[in-house]
Amino acid sequence: MLHEKRRLQPPPMEGGSEEVASLIDTYFSAFNAARLREACQLVVKAVDAGATIGLSLSGALTPAGLSSVITPLMRKGFIDYISSTGANLYHDLHFDLGLPLYRGTADVATGKHDVQLREDGIIRVYDVLFPADVLYKTDEWVYRVMMAPEFQGKRMGTGELHHKIGKYALETARQTETSTGKKLKPSILATAHELEIPVYSPSPGDSTIGLNFSAIHTAFPEKGPQVDPAIDVMEMSAIVLDAKRASGGGGLSGVVILGGGAPKNFLLQTEPQLQEILGVAEKGHDFFLQITDARPDTGGLSGATPSEAVSWGKIDPEKLPDCVVCYVDSTIALPLIAAYVQARCKPRKQRRLMNRMDALVASLRDEYRKTDLYKKYWG
Repeated sequence: MLHEKRRLQPPPMEGGSEEVASLIDTYFSAFNAARLREACQLVVKAVDAGATIGLSLSGALTPAGLSSVITPLMRKGFIDYISSTGANLYHDLHFDLGLPLYRGTADVATGKHDVQLREDGIIRVYDVLFPADVLYKTDEWVYRVMMAPEFQGKRMGTGELHHKIGKYALETARQTETSTGKKLKPSILATAHELEIPVYSPSPGDSTIGLNFSAIHTAFPEKGPQVDPAIDVMEMSAIVLDAKRASGGGGLSGVVILGGGAPKNFLLQTEPQLQEILGVAEKGHDFFLQITDARPDTGGLSGATPSEAVSWGKIDPEKLPDCVVCYVDSTIALPLIAAYVQARCKPRKQRRLMNRMDALVASLRDEYRKTDLYKKYWG
């Protein structure tokens, strides 16, 4: 089942495709095809307008090799910050380490081979397969990285945590490339470190990265990173406020949501945080795109369709025309959107928000201190 010809090693999508873009513009005319065309055009509009763009990642996208689609968008300046499940960030590290993942066959996805896979020491993510040793080697790497001096006993958000891990991931990816003689696609965390792109995980304990820093705390409570989600909420709110105040994003903020879950809400809740909790005058995000297969009537999409998001203050009500929900699998939509946007947009200058974070947070604090809510609670 783990045949070398089936190894997942997609190269980075370095350029756009005019053929794909023309196909989408010409033939994606109705139903979800039309929504996907509108999604592509909306991202182009947000990029060209100079909006600061946040991306959320849910579902097993990196085991499928889709960071090869995401990292080129980061390099071209089309993604400014990220909210992700920890699992997507963890499994992407396998590629930095040169560890193998494989495409499974259609019958593997049915689950009828799972007992045999367990006996053979093979792990399945739907139709992606890899030896259990891939996890053990990645776990050891993560554990050793987080025992480095800069992690010890320091209170930090996941943005700083991932930025520090990304430094080691980038170095490891370069070493793997040198040792194998093959051009390697660095992970999202490695790329984000290089480009100073903040990457947040709203549930840091809900991934193997979290399991490993918990293991460090189990052995020595004073060692390892002390992860504080309150820092993440503050920093993401500061990023959005900076975008809307025009110093970093032309006065515009956009969100691209792949799937749902905590990363989706974490990306969207920045506006209620500003308006409801801090009392800062704001109207909501300006561009909204969600790729999803969930439904609002079962609760899976509740609070996150554009119209519902308006009621929460997440979306500027005057910007509803610039909101698209496309009901399609992210693994189908993302490569098409990436090919379209790279064909239609020129690269943008990197915002390097991690490098500016102290100033962004200071600006957020200044605005908060001017509000009635601050005076109510803090005098």
